[in-house]
Amino acid sequence: MSSPGSGIFNGFTKLCKGLAVILVGGHIVVQLLPVSVTYLALIPARTIPFGWNLITAGYIEQSVHGVVISTLGLLFMGKLLEPVWGSKEFLKFIFIINFLTSVCVFVTAIALYYVTMEEKYLYMPISGFHGVLTGFLVGIKQILPDQELHLLKIKVKWLPSLVLLLSIAISFFTHESATYLPTLIFGTYIGWIYLRYLQRKPESKLRGDPSEEFAFSTFFPEFLRPIVDPIASIFHRMLCGKSEISSDSQGYTLGGAPLLGSDPIEASRRRERGARALEERLAAEKLVTGRNSEEAHIDASDRV
Repeated sequence: MSSPGSGIFNGFTKLCKGLAVILVGGHIVVQLLPVSVTYLALIPARTIPFGWNLITAGYIEQSVHGVVISTLGLLFMGKLLEPVWGSKEFLKFIFIINFLTSVCVFVTAIALYYVTMEEKYLYMPISGFHGVLTGFLVGIKQILPDQELHLLKIKVKWLPSLVLLLSIAISFFTHESATYLPTLIFGTYIGWIYLRYLQRKPESKLRGDPSEEFAFSTFFPEFLRPIVDPIASIFHRMLCGKSEISSDSQGYTLGGAPLLGSDPIEASRRRERGARALEERLAAEKLVTGRNSEEAHIDASDRV
């Protein structure tokens, strides 16, 4: 018989369970065959010719706590995001964020080597799913920005920023920060770039989310936004060309024509779908918990 608190562990999707098996399996492989880290993890000096490690590195956790955090993060955040995005888009997001994050980390490691001439940046094995996890946090920020975490008393929209801030603070007291900090930073930024400009919406045939609530400056406190916005606009023009705000509901325009994904109504609908999916999941878990409690009560009565 299920325990009363088992509802929280229900509702994991088949895709997330399959990916969790891959993470656990990858961890077991590197524990049983340590030499496999050389071929599966991202080691910048060996990426050429072992180019496949740009993909495999993201699914290899070298530590026990790493595989536990990654597996739980995948299952619980996937349970929220996959119903909203769909399985195909969810898997596509994971692949793109994992691959592009690895590419950026590889370039960063090479640059650090040429700046410092320290070979450790070329031969350190970098791996882990944490870049995708921070990308997931950006996705949750997009669909449930005002949802409050009761334990921490903060809104979900601040989670990506807090994770990065905490990671940067910890990096001052550890010698291994180069193995995880660039992955977390690039995972967050590339996750935002993809959701902001590239993610296709099949129901509306639009791309991205140009809403003000998902602007790059929303990752920063209010008093820093006047500084961040002009810098962010440079990158926006690089991605979208010269844009101006339309006075109608079309959002961004380019030479009078609306940009792809420039529908604020669609962004609002996306957040509504996310909130609805969360409410339905919480209701289902509450129903399961109540049913289990009732079964436990009936079972106890029968024994008496």
